[in-house]
Amino acid sequence: MPGQAAIPACRTKDTHLAARYKRLVARRGRRRALVALQHSILVSIWHMFTRDLEYADLGGDYFLERDGKTRATRRLVSQLNRLGYQVNLQPVLTT
Repeated sequence: MPGQAAIPACRTKDTHLAARYKRLVARRGRRRALVALQHSILVSIWHMFTRDLEYADLGGDYFLERDGKTRATRRLVSQLNRLGYQVNLQPVLTT
């Protein structure tokens, strides 16, 4: 079951499992990322059964929020500086 569920889970939008897959596929490749996603699904199922909980998706931006926006921003700006770019950041105004 987790093997069959991993493929559609990685194709969903704005979910924790899809974000985890995208992070893993960049480092490990598609096959290993799918196996890791299957493992994540199994661990989630085990926790839900043993603790009698419902599934609560952490969201697609979980990894960004976990590391902190300021830390991610600082890291990305420093990477661009090392590549020879000078960056001026302005927040996006949302209405």
